[in-house]
Amino acid sequence: MEEIEDSSRLYREDGAVFMTTTLPADVESDSPRMEPVTFVLTGDRLVTLRYHDPRAFRTFVARIDRLAAGCSNGQEVFAAILEAIIDRMADILENAGRAVAGISRKVLRDEAGSPDYRELLRGIGRQGDTVSNVQDSLVSIERLISFAETGPDSQSRGKDMRNRIRTLGRDARFLTEHAGFLSQKITFLLDATLGMIGIEQNGTIKILSVAAVVFLPPTLIASIYGMNFATMPELGWPFGYPMALGLMLGAGFRSYWVFKRKGWL
Repeated sequence: MEEIEDSSRLYREDGAVFMTTTLPADVESDSPRMEPVTFVLTGDRLVTLRYHDPRAFRTFVARIDRLAAGCSNGQEVFAAILEAIIDRMADILENAGRAVAGISRKVLRDEAGSPDYRELLRGIGRQGDTVSNVQDSLVSIERLISFAETGPDSQSRGKDMRNRIRTLGRDARFLTEHAGFLSQKITFLLDATLGMIGIEQNGTIKILSVAAVVFLPPTLIASIYGMNFATMPELGWPFGYPMALGLMLGAGFRSYWVFKRKGWL
């Protein structure tokens, strides 16, 4: 069930059709995962083999109550389950789209105060994993639907059933394209978030650099008069100390004024 090649996932044996797809599980939890589900069609019977409980199968129970008349054999039940799975994939992508839009507002809007970039990166990572898992699942669903649509037993189905399967294939392709769009948007938000982090870091480094330059002339003056050579006439002046303080303050203020005028602060 976990093999990725078509020959191991989609095949016929002893009159039965075996079709395996991969579905996301525990999407809302902190540990989402991907698990395989196998559909076995034999005659009018449908058997599913799975080791987790996807939400699509739970919602299918409610769906089957409304569509009981349209699920009289295994193929119709198979199509109804696929519809529930496609609906579930669409719901996951819609939730991911809303989450991505919320992250986009926090990253790109000019609001007071800096956002929590660490939490934003976690959110981007979670949505990226979710969309990636849905993309993988949709690819496997497309392969499954294509196999079911073009198989030798497809002509035995009625026209309505063939149209249903074809519609499911189109829905899966559209969702795959939408998932690709969301994936690109998530990549853009990741780049934008890293760019904003870099801008804030550059701003901090710029302030530290300017502060270092502002205090450099006073430090130089203090270092010169801190050498205490006997032949330094300023050491004996009554106003030598105030003069040195004035030079240091003036040099620092002038550096600050130059940076302020050039717009570096």
